[in-house]
Amino acid sequence: MRDDGQRVWWVACGLLFAAAFGTNVPTPLLLVYRDTLDLSPTVLTAIFGVYALGLAPSLLLGGPASDRLGRVRVLLPLTLLVGLASLLFLVGSGSLATLFAARFVQGLASGAVFSVGSAWLQDLAGPAHAATAARRASIAQTAGFCLGPLTSGLLAGYGPAPLTLPYLVHAALVLIALVGALVVVGVGTPGRGGRDGAGWLPRPNLTGPGRRLFARVTVPTAICVYAFPSVAVTVLPLLLADGSSLVVFTGVLSAAALGAGTLVQPFAHRLGTRTGPVGAGLGALGYAVGIVSGVTQAVPLTFLAGVLLGAGGGLCLNAGLVLVARVSTPATRGACNGLFYTWAYVGFSAPLLTTSFVDVTELAIPLGVLVALAGATSVWLWWRSADPVA
Repeated sequence: MRDDGQRVWWVACGLLFAAAFGTNVPTPLLLVYRDTLDLSPTVLTAIFGVYALGLAPSLLLGGPASDRLGRVRVLLPLTLLVGLASLLFLVGSGSLATLFAARFVQGLASGAVFSVGSAWLQDLAGPAHAATAARRASIAQTAGFCLGPLTSGLLAGYGPAPLTLPYLVHAALVLIALVGALVVVGVGTPGRGGRDGAGWLPRPNLTGPGRRLFARVTVPTAICVYAFPSVAVTVLPLLLADGSSLVVFTGVLSAAALGAGTLVQPFAHRLGTRTGPVGAGLGALGYAVGIVSGVTQAVPLTFLAGVLLGAGGGLCLNAGLVLVARVSTPATRGACNGLFYTWAYVGFSAPLLTTSFVDVTELAIPLGVLVALAGATSVWLWWRSADPVA
């Protein structure tokens, strides 16, 4: 690989951005699918959540594979698969089974791109600049998470072919990212990774203090990463009365929530070890505001709740990636990132758990439980942040 400094940074961030953009393209369209296929709220959140089932093998095996083969050799084909998943959605507008399959493939490809891309940025930065790598990986992903649903919602609300054009736009974006990667780094060299001592299985080989840090601090921080924004973009719109503009609002809400995760990244450096606790606290506050918005049917409060949840998830993503860089070695960095993202995507079960056991008119009850859990997590992380290994 030809190390062209900033151009390599841009390539790695571009691949992360393209994958993240695609993951939320279907989000505003769920309401369209609801009407065309007559789907219940539980089925809607299940379509959203099946993504996590594809993530599990991808995250657990993609990172170690990049430790063994090299980051670029794993990243490029999986990014291509991300684009192909969007094309699969094109034939799924009239088939529930195809929607589930497309979402599963999307998770299968995206998860490895996130873990391997984050590991590549950590390789490029080196141990002395772990915070820089975490910030760039967080910005690339949260910006993609933000602009994907915004673009999709606007195209679905105001453009032709609402179930076609958003996916074609994403496929074109993936193509641009891949061409840029081929021009800058090519395919014949591994691109960091390819380390001696790397294995095929997700074994991070952490030290004793590193294992304690991962279990006590990194895992609860990781779960918050996607538990917050996933509820914001799937459950909060269900609290509002139906209307012709709800699809567009869902896209705008998703963009605001996930965009907030991008905008808070500069503050993570100032918060230092308090980044995770503050992020969890913002998530608890966001859930609480969401309850009030549902009771009052106040759209501005729904918007505020989404912003708070997105900001909390963004801070937790930054905090978690810094912790992973701290405890991992070059030979197992991909495996460590894969385990981190695996726990992060456990949070994707939050929308399904929220909607599965109560009627849509009673969502305040499970949201209240989430307020308590996020608040307790914030207190725990604040206590542990003083001496996280102890």
